[in-house]
Amino acid sequence: MWSTLIVSGLLLAPCIHSVQWCYQSQYSCDVNCKDPSQWDKAFPECGGQTQSPINIVTQKARHAPHLTPIIFEGYTQTLNVTVQNVGYSAVLALPPSLRIRGGDLPATYKAIQLHLHWGVEDGLGSEHTIDGEQYPMELHIVHIKEQYNTLKEAMNDSVGVAGLAFFYEVSTKENQKFNEVIEALGRIPYNGNSTTLQNFRLTDILPPLEKLSSYYRYSGSLTVPGCDEAIIWTIFQEFFYISQQQLVDVTKQLRFETGHPMIETYRPVQKLNGRMVYKSTACSFTSSGPVILCLCFLCVFRLIESIFT
Repeated sequence: MWSTLIVSGLLLAPCIHSVQWCYQSQYSCDVNCKDPSQWDKAFPECGGQTQSPINIVTQKARHAPHLTPIIFEGYTQTLNVTVQNVGYSAVLALPPSLRIRGGDLPATYKAIQLHLHWGVEDGLGSEHTIDGEQYPMELHIVHIKEQYNTLKEAMNDSVGVAGLAFFYEVSTKENQKFNEVIEALGRIPYNGNSTTLQNFRLTDILPPLEKLSSYYRYSGSLTVPGCDEAIIWTIFQEFFYISQQQLVDVTKQLRFETGHPMIETYRPVQKLNGRMVYKSTACSFTSSGPVILCLCFLCVFRLIESIFT
């Protein structure tokens, strides 16, 4: 019951607007839809001051000691989940027994769904970027405060929703655990198609939970219309790896509501507008720079020393 309610009432909600929106990859002279540059004309909040995704400039992110490791509850459960093509993405419904807390989150949040953003074939497709770098794919897990029943209800709370974002990188080796997701996507090519992914564990498609202490945090929005600004975003440093062929397989499985290939399903980065991005004390996207510099000075010093001794 929970999976049916979540899939039909959660991410389908943006589609009930009378104005059709689309990703840039769908826009053409023959398709009457509003691409991301025009979303704010039909959905005013998409032109707000705290929109997502963003580009994270690592050197400007502020270290925050209170950003302790997030506590994951139920993430290792074995589940049978509903997977549905909702016309612009594929959504995996998650039970409320999956929860997150800690990490300076203001409450305990329960999971409701996850979805992916990708490019075309083996190209780039993440929504968030790090120092201007876009990654092949990005996974979002959406949670709401446990006292709320729906995403719509949680959106009335400025911190009612917690989004977790994970980047996927390409490896030379295939990640066999991800193949079941790919196979499920292959069973739902068209809008409205659904299937069941059996014996699924969320940890099968995430980096090891014990390695998730490094992350960025900022206040943002949904990345699809109506772009509601009520999300606490957590962007993890640790990657999940899949093969190039697996990435290609994901991008070729689905079709948009219009019947066109479902590719480049990402919103361009939005202006920061003075927002502060925080990083956990364990975060080290840029930590290698000073280390390498110190090593270079050490090598030069030893070379000079060897010349004069």
